[in-house]
Amino acid sequence: MVSKNTMLAKLILAFLYVNTVLDYGESSYSALSDYHRKIRWMASIKASFISRNGAPPTPHSFSTAPVLASSRVHHAIEYGADPTGKLDSTNALEQAISDAFRSPVEGQLIQGVADLGGAQLHLNGGTYKISRPLCLPKTSGGNFMILGGSLTASPDFPTDRHLIELLPSSDSYLYEDITLKDLMIDSNFRGGGIAIVNSLRTVIDNCYISHFITNGILIQGSHETFVKNTFIGQHINIGGDHREKDFSGVGILIKGNDNVVTDVVVFSASIGIMIQGQANMLTGVHCYNKATRWGGTGIYIQAPGFTQTRIANSYFDFTGIIAEDPVQLHVTGSFFLGNAFILLKSIVGVAFGVNIVDNMFSGDYTGVPIVQLDQSNSPFTTIEQVIVDRNNARGMELKSTVARRSVWSNGTTWTVDFSQALLFPNLIKHVQYTLQAEASFPSHILRNISGNRVTVESLWPISATLHVTVDQSTVAYTL
Repeated sequence: MVSKNTMLAKLILAFLYVNTVLDYGESSYSALSDYHRKIRWMASIKASFISRNGAPPTPHSFSTAPVLASSRVHHAIEYGADPTGKLDSTNALEQAISDAFRSPVEGQLIQGVADLGGAQLHLNGGTYKISRPLCLPKTSGGNFMILGGSLTASPDFPTDRHLIELLPSSDSYLYEDITLKDLMIDSNFRGGGIAIVNSLRTVIDNCYISHFITNGILIQGSHETFVKNTFIGQHINIGGDHREKDFSGVGILIKGNDNVVTDVVVFSASIGIMIQGQANMLTGVHCYNKATRWGGTGIYIQAPGFTQTRIANSYFDFTGIIAEDPVQLHVTGSFFLGNAFILLKSIVGVAFGVNIVDNMFSGDYTGVPIVQLDQSNSPFTTIEQVIVDRNNARGMELKSTVARRSVWSNGTTWTVDFSQALLFPNLIKHVQYTLQAEASFPSHILRNISGNRVTVESLWPISATLHVTVDQSTVAYTL
């Protein structure tokens, strides 16, 4: 029968063990020595209690904590990295990443990519100086995270590289589900911030990327990259910076398909976001990277003839959007401040499936149109299903592909001029009109629509009001 003393001893030890493990779990990023110290303290209490009750203590070895034997969390400071940023930590961080990629494999993600089971490199809130990019091993791996600290480029960091690079050795996917979270990336004007190349389902979350000279973030050949809750700027400022006309670089360069940028601020760069791929989506983006009057662009879509880009609920602060030969472009629910506008740039003259609807524009009453055309290379000749409508403007000039106006005259001719309202010059594809006569039923006909002017003529003079609706877009239906 178990004695009362033995039972009490077991209860005390169980309480101490649970308390120690819980305390460790709540501060799992603290140094391991503290955990070992508490284990040894618990062991000493056990030995003391048992010796007082006549049972010899059993020897134990605590050189390795059994709870941590299979830990996948690798702490930078345990590898000798300097969290003060004074010494170069490149080798230590590379070793930590290498060890993380040697974690026990839990199976596969996409075929050929090992599941590392949630392995992490934790930076423990330190600032680490590096002299070359932190690259993932050339072996495949996924379900891995780097988080919780700051990286800064050393004075001799290569200017054509990025501080963190997912750079596979081949065109096939080697990395999937890599997360970069809660990081401060300071490129120190020595290159770029983060490069995601030929990778699948990467997440960049809650990062602050500054002092780059090339790109804050490069996404190249990658698929389903998510960039969210992130601040990007070459020079740290809050607008109105005296250096603004000299801002350079690109906040985010997307050279791939099916990527998402959401809740991101780009506060200094020559171009906020450059898109050179298809089926990308941007929501909740705030660009005040460089004003249009200084040559800056908020979002530049350089995918002529195959755009497939959606921009929604974003804020363009003195800098706008440029789209080359847009095909399937959707811009909606956004606010354009400080004469910021949308420019459709012709390369070979194609605009197809463009929706610019339900946006707000605010300017300084100098007559800047909300949507403009650049036809310096070639006039737009293929214009189909382009809808610019339901926008509102204060201090800027509305432009649309749909317009409605009325005019009264006493005579035989009524003319309504839409040249200031319509986006495309000399283009009316559809007209609806009503001639509202005061006292008779006149014979009348639509006589002319050239120059974006609609002319209706009656057989004899009458007093009447002409109501006209015109449309520059067409939708083809097959019956």
